[in-house]
Amino acid sequence: MKPIIAVPATLGLVYRAYSHKSLTPLGIFAAALTATAHAIHPWNLPFVLLCAFFLAGTRVTKIKADIKAGLTLNSQGSGGGEGPRTHVQVLANSLMASILTLLHAYQLHTRRDTIFTHREVPEGSFCYKWGGDLLVVGIIANYAAVCADTFSSELGILSRSTPRLITSFSLRKVPRGTNGGVTLWGLIAGFLGSSIIVAVSFLFLPFCGEDTSGKIGGGGSWTITQKATLALGLTLWGTLGSLLDSFLGGWLQRSVRDVRSGKIVEGEGGVRVLASSQDTDSHAHDHYEKSATDAKAKILHGEGGKAIERQPEPAKTEANDPTKDPYDPKDKHRASHFGDQKPTRVAVSGFDLLDNNDVNFLMAFTMSVGAIVGAGWYWNVPLDSILRA
Repeated sequence: MKPIIAVPATLGLVYRAYSHKSLTPLGIFAAALTATAHAIHPWNLPFVLLCAFFLAGTRVTKIKADIKAGLTLNSQGSGGGEGPRTHVQVLANSLMASILTLLHAYQLHTRRDTIFTHREVPEGSFCYKWGGDLLVVGIIANYAAVCADTFSSELGILSRSTPRLITSFSLRKVPRGTNGGVTLWGLIAGFLGSSIIVAVSFLFLPFCGEDTSGKIGGGGSWTITQKATLALGLTLWGTLGSLLDSFLGGWLQRSVRDVRSGKIVEGEGGVRVLASSQDTDSHAHDHYEKSATDAKAKILHGEGGKAIERQPEPAKTEANDPTKDPYDPKDKHRASHFGDQKPTRVAVSGFDLLDNNDVNFLMAFTMSVGAIVGAGWYWNVPLDSILRA
């Protein structure tokens, strides 16, 4: 991509993220590095896809943000909803695409130097043919999948129907925001997000056989059927990415529900949410009851009717200290119950193996690699071609 376009565009993205508070300071730094990696590619396609995902994703995040904030709870005690995204969230969605973009840029650079050893030919002179470079399919698939997942999450939670847990055999109903919870509207929203990315990619992909302003390379003109096949395949594949994210989240990511409100608790920046330890609470309760029983059995000073029974003095803890508010969200050392020894946050589904960022990256990686393998099989292109010029 030409620097005269890449530099102002990158600065524009950084300013928009800063002014709209879409990203944290470290998130802005990570986004700037990601944009630089995409801008190194000779084609405009990778950078444009990054911009399209960022603009579309931040836009749907703002849709009815006040309503979405009341549907879940934040782990820090405030309302739910998506806050500024962190650098980890940025990399979870774009790191795989950045790697594939750099690999394909190197591939084009090597190809140019190999074929045109005595001519000065721009790196971006190669067009994209039917059955072409598999890395390009992986780049588009990455953004189609993460955009579908973002649309599905941000718009699906507004569905009037109750989400159903995709990892449950009975597809039981779950609270909004539950990892693995899906709705029909969420699936439609995911298809829309994937369609946007694929449509943008077809506008900027330099197809062979068309007016490509001096683009060269083997391959005849793309037929309408070939374009439709690629577009439909990538769109459906991106939509499946949102379903894969739901499966992975439902299985590998723990969902925590606030007992008092019944709402799902979301981790700040996509990190894990801690649930109350029922075992610890019940053990402390049993220990207190045993101490009280032992104390009541002891008789102090006196005989017969003048005997005085010592009453147990309860231990001074967060649960019974009158100076502490058990509901105070700012108290990081508050008890994990309201004084009745019952937990305030309980795990409702999933194993506590990954957090939301881990799930997003695993999904993006799987869909990108899967698209490369699928395209290689369909086009009969060997996979080791991604390592050759």
